[in-house]
Amino acid sequence: MKKLIRLFKVKREEWLAAALTLVMLVTLHAFVIARNIDLFTKANAGHWNVFIKNFTISGFDPITYSVVTHWAANYNVYRHPLLSFMVWPLSQLNAWLTGLTGVNLVQFIVAIPLLLCAFYAFVFMFRIFRDIIKLRWADSAILSTMLFSFAYVMVAAVVPDHFCISMFLLVFTIYISGMKIQAGTTLKAWQTVVLFFITAGITLSNGIKTYLYALFTNGRKFFRLKYFLFAVLLPAALIWGFARWEYRTYVLPREKANHAALAKKNAEKRQKMLAQFRDTTKLKDSTEIEKAFNQEMKRRIKAKYVSDHKQPWNKHAGKPMGNSEFMKWTDGTTSRVSTAVENLFGESIQLHQDYLLQDTLRSRPVVVNYRWAINYIVEALLIMLFLAGIWYGRRSRFLWMALSGFAFDMAIHMGLGFGINEVYIMGAHWLFVIPIAIGFLVKKLETKRAAAWLRGLLMVLTAWLLGYNITLFISYLV
Repeated sequence: MKKLIRLFKVKREEWLAAALTLVMLVTLHAFVIARNIDLFTKANAGHWNVFIKNFTISGFDPITYSVVTHWAANYNVYRHPLLSFMVWPLSQLNAWLTGLTGVNLVQFIVAIPLLLCAFYAFVFMFRIFRDIIKLRWADSAILSTMLFSFAYVMVAAVVPDHFCISMFLLVFTIYISGMKIQAGTTLKAWQTVVLFFITAGITLSNGIKTYLYALFTNGRKFFRLKYFLFAVLLPAALIWGFARWEYRTYVLPREKANHAALAKKNAEKRQKMLAQFRDTTKLKDSTEIEKAFNQEMKRRIKAKYVSDHKQPWNKHAGKPMGNSEFMKWTDGTTSRVSTAVENLFGESIQLHQDYLLQDTLRSRPVVVNYRWAINYIVEALLIMLFLAGIWYGRRSRFLWMALSGFAFDMAIHMGLGFGINEVYIMGAHWLFVIPIAIGFLVKKLETKRAAAWLRGLLMVLTAWLLGYNITLFISYLV
């Protein structure tokens, strides 16, 4: 326990940069909360519809607001198997405070863990630069701040979704693994199990990254029978089994009830429409009436099908690579080049002025262009610095470990096309590898004349990103 307390104790040299970032995030939280405070603080308001319809920041979902207001396993249990239970204490706290005050304080309650996760994500990023890459204080502070200047790190840190929590846990796992690599030791089975359950419990794909980090940390020992059985196979089976139990216990009964209610509603609606059709038609024969009514219903169904396919949630989705349960979520037609330029390394890092923070499922086109050339210049500079950092850090097992998670994300999003139409939403899952890689470039040039120029460039880029993204974000919120 003492080791854990020491691990999370903020060092003196970490406070200044971390506190400044915290002030920025608290300010942004205030703007986010103020935007819907009159509506969301009503204790008697219908929580689900109110939150879903009125919380509109990009494609982020306010499901956590709903779950904390009235607890239910509303997250996708296969993607977020433990998340509902992790926020249960917050739900109990909110229920108590609502009963005490008559006000739904869910926005404030959810903001607290988000701020803590963002703060410690910064702290452990700083430690990665100081303790593992061995950079100077100034360079560590600049690169840590750079991460939080990225658009969808900044936004993810203040919206009620799981991405900020995932980012903290991934950065924390990378730090722990990196310290093990540096010390020449390995992750113990129990450490791997704990990290896996926490990371995969939030988002299942995080658990895969935890195993990738463990593989790079432990090397061949990862495949030793005892470790592989008890630290890898058994936890994976347990969390999948738990997700299946959670689905059968909480989700399936609700789905059956909803389907039954919908079927009853549709049957009643059909009978009402049939009665109206009988009253207005000139036909007298009941068989002819039924036949004509069925033809009219088919026409309406077809018209709705055509109309639905013109809506953004269908129009902005590419064609899947297959029709199986898994492959139907893929996308084989959305342009990878345009997506990489405008979304992956574009919107994720610099917000677009047009369709600012709009949702592709509602109004935003999949690809939006920047108005200014400077945005593309900044993007190109960051990509070049990223690639240069990879080159100079190519002999570092730690860097390749960090990049393995990035490669996994690129495989599922840019390769298979999962969520490719809003790939920037997932930015907090991988954007931290950019400053980590750049850190190796900084280390390589640390004792050379170019070091001052590089530091100056990084400061200018970070200042630009902070000023540009904060200005646009606040302009959207107000």
